[in-house]
Amino acid sequence: MLRFSASTAPGSTGVHQLPITPFLKSRVFEPEVTQAMGKAFEKACGTLGLALTRDAATEAVARVIVDLAESGERDPEQLYRRALAHFGTER
Repeated sequence: MLRFSASTAPGSTGVHQLPITPFLKSRVFEPEVTQAMGKAFEKACGTLGLALTRDAATEAVARVIVDLAESGERDPEQLYRRALAHFGTER
């Protein structure tokens, strides 16, 4: 389960993939946690000037955010701030 239900647009299937989803590998999270990670990932990548692509830098950001979520962090703002702190950048 690497997808979550989020879209309510007319004609939509109700499922879409977040930019962090490919980095989850075989890990499974509740939809709310996946959404929080996605928000934190997009915001962190934007702050760090990274494109949402599969390269070493964005993968490192995703890995940190996923590890934080696995350790129990659920707040997207805290995931974002702690990921930036991990890389020595705080905002």
